[in-house]
Amino acid sequence: MLSRLIGDVAFFRFARRIKGLCYKRVFYIGIRELLNNWRINMITEKKINAKSGLTMLFVLLASLLLDIVLLIAFGSARIIPLMMICLLALPVIIVMLFGLFMVHPNQSKVLQLFGQYIGTVTDTGLRWANPFYSKKAVSVRVRNFESGQLKVNDSAGNPIEIATVVVWKVVDTAEAIFEVDDYESFVQIQTEAALRNMASAHPYESHKGEKITLRSSPHEIALLLQKEVQDRLDKAGVEVIEARISHLAYAPEIAASMLKRQQAQAIVAARTQIVEGAVGMVEIALSELSKRKIIELDDERKAAMVSNLLVVLCGEENAQPIINSGSLY
Repeated sequence: MLSRLIGDVAFFRFARRIKGLCYKRVFYIGIRELLNNWRINMITEKKINAKSGLTMLFVLLASLLLDIVLLIAFGSARIIPLMMICLLALPVIIVMLFGLFMVHPNQSKVLQLFGQYIGTVTDTGLRWANPFYSKKAVSVRVRNFESGQLKVNDSAGNPIEIATVVVWKVVDTAEAIFEVDDYESFVQIQTEAALRNMASAHPYESHKGEKITLRSSPHEIALLLQKEVQDRLDKAGVEVIEARISHLAYAPEIAASMLKRQQAQAIVAARTQIVEGAVGMVEIALSELSKRKIIELDDERKAAMVSNLLVVLCGEENAQPIINSGSLY
């Protein structure tokens, strides 16, 4: 009885484990199907090789000339059936000439047939394809976009003016044409949106010990901006080569106040450095006097000497020398 009960419990655990594995299997299969459907729905670039345009031009022109000669010959001989064939072949050859198109360097042609994407031709020169294909030129050259000066609030709430320059190019012509309405306008709008988002996430300058600021960390800010813009433009088949801040300043309404603050910080920093240098010079002077035993000074005279030296070293005006002709004491 006990062995049977143990066997039933083991079988129940085994069945429950199998059931859990089946659920996981179904879940993973569902996720995989969703990803596959998403990839299928995304239109990606498919490169095709178009026929040489020079060869087709020579063949079509030769065929057109031959057709005209035969048409004249059959017309003179009054051979009506062959003359009708030549007449029907004439518009066909002319239509075939419309399949010729030119692909310039750093340019691609996206081919469509009645709304269906056929492929992209990247081979330069004169090419030929089905004359019923629509051919849309897409430049894959490196391009610049400079945004206008945007007025945003940084992470500290201060209004600032900021602008950027983005270097970009199209790397997937199918996504650029079919995934977005107008990829050039898409680049401009998404760049400005990314710039606003990035600027509002960081302070203009460090107030509370922030490591990354808009003014003091240009390299880090450029990398963050490039990543922000690239994440938004991936679906448009665009690669962001570089993104940098081209203009950065406080808004006019607070520029004067912030200038006074920066001047005060600069004055404090300069005074701190002057005091540190003066204290070091006084320390060296007292140490050398004591070391060389030039003169013995008590604490009161040392304090007076330190005071005089600090006044001379830290004062804004040049000190006026006064000769003491009396006794030191």
